Amino acid sequence: MKKFVLWGTYCDRVLEQRAPYRQAHLEYLQHLHSTGQVLTIGPTQDLTQVFGIYCAADEATARALVEADPYWQNHIWTGYQLHEWIQAI
Repeated sequence: MKKFVLWGTYCDRVLEQRAPYRQAHLEYLQHLHSTGQVLTIGPTQDLTQVFGIYCAADEATARALVEADPYWQNHIWTGYQLHEWIQAI
């Protein structure tokens, strides 16, 4: 499996905007984590960006995992970059 680093941005007023989708988002991420498809993910302290590491066979599959997230589908995440990552340590 390849690893992909995600850097994404959040919408304005993220705390109130995410409320209706938060539980579904957390359940989705827990599923991905339990199946080894996400190693870690979370927001920056200022809640402007999200960082994550996904595991997938290829970039298209990693993008599909990101875009299936309720936060992406409901515009809580407003954009993202995905880069294949080589873990040195």
